[in-house]
Amino acid sequence: MTQQYLNTIAQYNRSEFNQMQLNGNNITLRAFKQEDAETLATLLNNSRVVANLRDYIPFPYTPKDAMDFIHLCQEENPRQNFAIEHNKLFVGSIGLVKQVDVYRKSAEIGYWIGEPYWGKGIATEATKLITAYGFEQLELLKIFSAVFDFNKASQRVLEKAGYKLEAIIEKAIYKNHKLCDEYRYGCINPYWDKLIME
Repeated sequence: MTQQYLNTIAQYNRSEFNQMQLNGNNITLRAFKQEDAETLATLLNNSRVVANLRDYIPFPYTPKDAMDFIHLCQEENPRQNFAIEHNKLFVGSIGLVKQVDVYRKSAEIGYWIGEPYWGKGIATEATKLITAYGFEQLELLKIFSAVFDFNKASQRVLEKAGYKLEAIIEKAIYKNHKLCDEYRYGCINPYWDKLIME
């Protein structure tokens, strides 16, 4: 675990996390609002974005799909999915999927950024913020991501955010009518030993 997460975690206390708004240098992670639906549908109804996401996300992506997703997010307790705001504009989404059973102290991270906002460092900063949130507020021991082998941009995001490549699982994914490898990245809570003792 790199020092950057210790610094990020130190910026926030539990009361700030409970406000459901995480502020970075250039972005804010906040709760979804119904008025996000139109922009959400516009940004996600893009084959170049969806090409790097799981198939359970519908395409074409409609305003109804957006509203259904927002309603699910608004019912979360604790919150695990956040809207990403940059320059006061909704630009994407990031979330954690908590695992179950013996993996219950882990979560998978997922994110996407609207194409007009690619290359601005937004995903990297969002990943740092939600990772700190997951460790501090959700008391996760580990956060991981399964990335398609062709998604080099996402691999760079995770590496810049302090995640380590843990494994390459060959021919594990069928996406866009092609078999591809899964690149598994992980990040471990620097305070994992203290959490286990609790």
